[in-house]
Amino acid sequence: MARKCIFITGGASGIGRAVAQKFGAQGWFVGIADINEAGMRETAALLPAGASSTHKLDVRDREAWDAALEACAKASGGTIDVVFNNAGIPLGGNLIENNSAEIERCLDINLKGVLFGAQAAYPYLKASAPGSCLLNTASAAGIYGTPGASVYSATKFGVRALTECLDAEWAPDAIKVCDLMPGFIDTPLIDMNPNQQSNEDIRGRVLEAGLEITPVSEVAEAAWKAVHGNDLHNRVGKTAHRIAFAARWMPGRLRKMTRTQLKPLGGH
Repeated sequence: MARKCIFITGGASGIGRAVAQKFGAQGWFVGIADINEAGMRETAALLPAGASSTHKLDVRDREAWDAALEACAKASGGTIDVVFNNAGIPLGGNLIENNSAEIERCLDINLKGVLFGAQAAYPYLKASAPGSCLLNTASAAGIYGTPGASVYSATKFGVRALTECLDAEWAPDAIKVCDLMPGFIDTPLIDMNPNQQSNEDIRGRVLEAGLEITPVSEVAEAAWKAVHGNDLHNRVGKTAHRIAFAARWMPGRLRKMTRTQLKPLGGH
């Protein structure tokens, strides 16, 4: 039986690295893509020998996507079975605090990069269907808008919408499309400042708000289940499940809470 291959963006750390380790441990070939070359080498060192390749990729560059996927397919033996559209950056703070450069960067990486990734992945996933999968990283912020993270939430709602659209568009080609909707995950991203005007990291805001931080290993397990399961949206962590429940069954109460709560990603 031929070895399967997963291509992972944002593979130099965090969720991408954890998912690489999970799939690598299951015997998959792992294509690791990122702009952080040192981080990619560190991820590759955690995988079985000869079972990975690294590809420097800025997800905002459409042509670079084609080159990276072609190189990965060549390294894996000709096929790519799963593309994990995972690269993303945080951006917090009230909308009026965000400058145009950081807004554009968040939109370009978190949304445009995912759109480009889907376009580039399609021919490879069609060729390996049935059984192929496009897995996108959305967020609990794509279930209900997160105060103090309006731009980030907008990108993740976009990822959610794209997942739903492609689930229908690609069904005739037998390509599975699904996403992950994690809450706050214990990765280097939550140790970053939410925006250029803030000097307090996201982790501190999350803990101050009384929210839990989910181990990254849970996301890796969820990714494995998503690729092999049938759910369109795959929530990860207590926060994501609570928001989804409230959005469906208690929308009025959720709205009231979001208007009065401490804003964990930014704001005053």
